[in-house]
Amino acid sequence: MGDSVDNQHIEKHFASSDLIRDIVIGMADGLTVPFALAAGLSGSVSGTDIVVVAGIAEIAAGSIAMGLGGYLAARTDREHYATELERERREIQEVPEREKEEVADVLRRWGIPESNVQSATDSISRDPDKWVDFMMKHELGLEEPEPKRARNSSITIGLSYIIGGLIPLSPYMFIHQANTALMTSVIATLIALYVFGYVKGRFTGSKPFKSAWQTTLVGGVAAGIAFFIANIIS
Repeated sequence: MGDSVDNQHIEKHFASSDLIRDIVIGMADGLTVPFALAAGLSGSVSGTDIVVVAGIAEIAAGSIAMGLGGYLAARTDREHYATELERERREIQEVPEREKEEVADVLRRWGIPESNVQSATDSISRDPDKWVDFMMKHELGLEEPEPKRARNSSITIGLSYIIGGLIPLSPYMFIHQANTALMTSVIATLIALYVFGYVKGRFTGSKPFKSAWQTTLVGGVAAGIAFFIANIIS
C-alpha cells in the first residue's frame, strides 16, 4: 500500500505566474534604472549625498509610475475580457448556429471524431453559461482576470521596484566616497541579479543556475548600457 502511494505520479504546477511576472518587471527595472542614475551621478560628484537624494527621488517616482502602469495594464485586460464576454453572450443568442459551428471547429482541432462532434457540441451549447465559458477559453484563449488583479499588480510591481532600487543605491548611503560606493554598488547589483535569477528559476520550474546566469548577464548588460548613457549625459 505504501509503495503504491510512493510511486504515484505527482504533477507540480506553478499557479502564480502573474505574481512572478509582476515581481520580475518591478525588480528588473528597480535594479537597473536607479543603478544607472547613481552610477552616472557618481562620476561627476565627489560625495554621495546628491546621489542618495536623487536616487531616492527616482525610486519614489519610478515605483509610482511602474505601479500605475501595472494597474492600468491589468484594468485593460479586465475591460477587454468583459467586452468579449458580452459579445459572446450576445452572439449565442443572435447567431447560435454560427456559434455552434465554431464550437465544432474547436473540437475538430482537438481530434474529436466527426461522429462525436455533433453530440459534444449539443452538450456544450445546452447550458448558455458553459457555452460562453467554452468560447472564451477555447476560441478566444481568454481566462477571466482575478477581481483584485489590478490592485495587486500595482502594489507588487511598485514594492518590487523599491526593493530592487534600494540594492544599488544602499552603498551610497553608507560609503561617502563616490568611486568606492560605485564599485560596491556594481558588486551588490550583480549579486542581487544572480540571486534574483536563481529564485525566479526555482519558482518558475526552470533550471535555477541557468536562470541565475541569464538574469545576471541580461541585467548586467542592461545596467551597463544604462550607466554609459547616464554617464555621457551627466
